[in-house]
Amino acid sequence: MSESEEDNWPSAIEGWVVTILLLVAFTFSFVDRQVLNLLVEPIRLDLQVSDTQISFLQGLAFAVTYILMSVPLGRMVDKYNRVGIMIGGVLVWSATTIACGLSRSYSQLLFARFGVGAGEAALTPAAWSVLADYFRPTKLALPISVYLMGPYLGAGLAMIAGAEVLDWSREVQEVSLPIVGVVAPWQATFIAVGLPGVLIAGLLATIREPKRKGRQGALTEVPGWRAVLRYMWQRKKVYAALHLGVPFIVVMLYGLQGWTPTILLRVYDWDLADAGRIYGMLALVTGSAGVLSGPVLSRYLFGRGVLDAPLRVAVLGASMATLSLATLPFQSSGEMALVSIGCASFFVTLPLALITTVMQEVTPNNMRGVVNGMYVVTTNVLGLALGPTLVAASTDYIFQDTMAVAKSLALVAVFVGPIAVYLLNQGRQSYIELEDI
Repeated sequence: MSESEEDNWPSAIEGWVVTILLLVAFTFSFVDRQVLNLLVEPIRLDLQVSDTQISFLQGLAFAVTYILMSVPLGRMVDKYNRVGIMIGGVLVWSATTIACGLSRSYSQLLFARFGVGAGEAALTPAAWSVLADYFRPTKLALPISVYLMGPYLGAGLAMIAGAEVLDWSREVQEVSLPIVGVVAPWQATFIAVGLPGVLIAGLLATIREPKRKGRQGALTEVPGWRAVLRYMWQRKKVYAALHLGVPFIVVMLYGLQGWTPTILLRVYDWDLADAGRIYGMLALVTGSAGVLSGPVLSRYLFGRGVLDAPLRVAVLGASMATLSLATLPFQSSGEMALVSIGCASFFVTLPLALITTVMQEVTPNNMRGVVNGMYVVTTNVLGLALGPTLVAASTDYIFQDTMAVAKSLALVAVFVGPIAVYLLNQGRQSYIELEDI
């Protein structure tokens, strides 16, 4: 990078305005994605489907298109206007969330969830790439951490706002909408959370597309697949930790988010709206605290000479999240269950901002879109597609008892947690040895 290019960074104020706008978009993407988790029981009863079929709506249906679109969209991020790509994604996922509310059958709802996944795949690869060009590498960790609060703010707000809409719509029994006609409370909830999408797209339109920077950022040529894969293979242990180890942590995250309201409803006989409000507040606080605490702990360790601090923090998070979820079936009340759930929510999010920052560090600018897209693919193949479904399959086929959902979540955690710890440990020494960090 030339000296003039080095000095030509956007102002800190502009960078933070962009960060907040991207956080808002990411938060609402997770509201649209996660509100389904609050509506499991009403949908299951209304459409007469099993837990496993519900888990396909939570994970597989969303993840299939999210996965299929992530790498091609990542490729587009490396070539084309990133802000425009994000705006298009917002409009697609918002429209298809509204379509979820218009669905009258399981197949229609499944098809609409495919669309939500396709739209949301556009946001994160583009957002990470944009942030890396708004902030110097030494300043990037905090903006990435703030952006990555989105899933936890979104999951919390989905539960809280969804509970309010659900309560209101249950009071009126049915909701009559112009043109659409009468819809059930769960349908009204989908429509309500999808409507703000046009406003979000308008906010993103105010972002200025930044000049590409960083290593090889000035090059207009985008390397081919072979060059990207060769670069990653030369650093295979680090990328295995990032692209495989972290997704096993995300399995626990999505299993936790997908089934906590149902655990409180079935096992502890809580009211669904109350479960949504209380878990929503807990997820909002503990998830945000975890994703912000990870970089703080990593900087502290690095200052004390721990050169592999980001991956050590990731190992800590995976280990403690596993232990927290393992205690869940032994809790005697909903309040005590929330202690286990809150601890797990904090620790499972502890490494996520760090890992994203490490990936931007070790990856050249003109490869970031593809590498970020590949990370999104592996995270969602393992985390989103498998997390909710492994829990549901354990409930339906191993325990064969709908009341055993807490045991199922614990079983999944003690299976995938050690795999995550092993892969992350394997990448620690290689991360230290990388000459170009």
